[in-house]
Amino acid sequence: MEAQSGAVAGAAATTTTTEQAILMEKCEQKQKKMKVMVAIDESDGSFYALKWALDHLFGSMGVAPETNPEEVGTVVMVHVQQPFQQYVFPAGPGGAVESVRKAQEENAAAILSRALQLSKDKMVKAETLILNGEPKDMICEAAEQMQVDLLVVGSRGLGTIKRAFLGSVSDYCAHHAKCPTLIVKPPKKSTK
Repeated sequence: MEAQSGAVAGAAATTTTTEQAILMEKCEQKQKKMKVMVAIDESDGSFYALKWALDHLFGSMGVAPETNPEEVGTVVMVHVQQPFQQYVFPAGPGGAVESVRKAQEENAAAILSRALQLSKDKMVKAETLILNGEPKDMICEAAEQMQVDLLVVGSRGLGTIKRAFLGSVSDYCAHHAKCPTLIVKPPKKSTK
């Protein structure tokens, strides 16, 4: 009788171990396919946030060099162009409005090209998105529509007074995004 109950207990232990292995495998698959959105502008803070995300969220997964980047997950880099205020420039034959729009597009392309190179160097699959509008609103909307797992934004380190007058995109996203939001502060500068 004891031999029989020992066999039953052994079978139960094997089942539990098998179930745990299956659960762990599912968790690893979900973790590997994480979709992270990083808001990018021309600031050093946003690029620091991107580097941090690539190093800590994708680089820490212990991915072998021969692993396909798509298996690790995706980083979506979003750049939002401020609304163009046409009333600043008088309409005329000079084409100032068109040249400003073209300059905005070239600037966005250069920023995202730099960001894409960083993700390529880390072997992380990347997508880019250029939106027009108010950055804080557009970032939150895009994160919701794309159903990202995490939104990463940089912090400029504005003081209390500047933040009150200028507003803070990172603060707005932390309170209004429908997904977890990570605000990456820039490293402290040494006083040497």
